Amino acid sequence: MVRKAIRRRATRKGRAPAPAFWLEYPSLPACEIAASLGYRIAILDMEHGVFSREVADSLVFACHMLGLIVYSRVATAERVPIQHALDSGVDGVILPQITDLAHAEAATALAKYPPLGSRGVGYSRTMKYAGVARGFFAAENRRTACFAMIETPGALRDVAAIVRLATVDGLFIGPADLSMTRGRGAFRASREDFADFRKVAGAAKSAGKPWAIPAPGRVVFAFASRQQASFVTVGDDLSALRTGLAQGLVVAGGR
Repeated sequence: MVRKAIRRRATRKGRAPAPAFWLEYPSLPACEIAASLGYRIAILDMEHGVFSREVADSLVFACHMLGLIVYSRVATAERVPIQHALDSGVDGVILPQITDLAHAEAATALAKYPPLGSRGVGYSRTMKYAGVARGFFAAENRRTACFAMIETPGALRDVAAIVRLATVDGLFIGPADLSMTRGRGAFRASREDFADFRKVAGAAKSAGKPWAIPAPGRVVFAFASRQQASFVTVGDDLSALRTGLAQGLVVAGGR
């Protein structure tokens, strides 16, 4: 199961983080290319990307057919976006803009069926569009991962308590927003940034749960590897497109 796989990766020393990529636009070829290159995880960015619910639903199915683990960073940490993502069959949700422990407790509960949480029941792909067998709800709680994003001062302050919530399966750092909300401006991979990252990684490891981070460069990726991150996002569809188009101009004469 996905939760067991990410938990094993989080606790096995010397294992490189699984490579993940952001999908900002609904591009099936981008998913096919990424899977063929060896990416393991696709993250549908519903917070900043451009997706309709119907297209996202289809992409989840397609990514699974390609052998990718699929997470959805939902648009907001609220009931309807979380349930839409989980009902489509994603392997987990990433909840943005968590403000503190109280917010984390309320928001992450929406990702788990009772009695663990308060996720609503809707008959969907996860149930094969039929009724449910005995034990389904507990199994679905185990199958799906809920990552709380740590990208605000309050969430960072409360991170040790947040990660120990029964409804939280792991942590996902938002470097850009964390730097901004901590008063440092644009993310520069500063000493202060890494101090924040170590606090998050330490809290996750202490609780025996995975953590993850986007890596805009080799320095952050190396840090994530040393700190036993479960997965690291190392690219996205739009940046890859820009890099490819820029290379075309190099071929055309270095313009």
